[in-house]
Amino acid sequence: MSNQHSVQALSWRKLYLSRAKLKASSRTSALMAGFAMVAMVEVQLDYDHPIPDALLVTFSVCTVVLVAVHLFALLISTCILPHIEAVSNVHSITAVKDSPHYNMSCYIEIAWACSTAIGIMLFIFEIAVICWVKFYGHSTNAAIAATAVVAPCFIIFCIFAFHFYQSLVKHKYEQSTQTVEELEHMALQLQDNGPAPGGTANVQTV
Repeated sequence: MSNQHSVQALSWRKLYLSRAKLKASSRTSALMAGFAMVAMVEVQLDYDHPIPDALLVTFSVCTVVLVAVHLFALLISTCILPHIEAVSNVHSITAVKDSPHYNMSCYIEIAWACSTAIGIMLFIFEIAVICWVKFYGHSTNAAIAATAVVAPCFIIFCIFAFHFYQSLVKHKYEQSTQTVEELEHMALQLQDNGPAPGGTANVQTV
């Protein structure tokens, strides 16, 4: 019974982690998509100082891609999260098998990556483009200064994201190895606790 509870505990831990990722993805994606839409609507174009078409195209494409990526992550979270929430609210240890977090783990990871790594990188790039659109006709030095500040932040974020995901993969590998070892130990315990072959026949003969 203890071995069965251990397996169920691992399944519930995976479910709660998937639920936390989907919740964080939905909140982050909704917030950043809203900011991007407000920035596109509220930006004031100075018609006295024409802005290059290349800069406007970059701004529009970056905004659309940013919103699309976050809406895609929000769509995945909205579709999967209610099913996981429904299972997590059931007070039964065996209810975890009804959750789709195992079969849809790939989609959960995609939503997590779109909302965090890809989405935040696009958002930082969007800030630099907005600075150019806003200050191009008034002060090019201001746009250059903003880019000089955003560029190191973007590089630092990329380094941090790479290091974080590398550490996360290492942690998952160690955790999976530990889980396999625990399952092997459970299997050995079940074999040791099981009836020996021919034991009943020997007792009857005696």
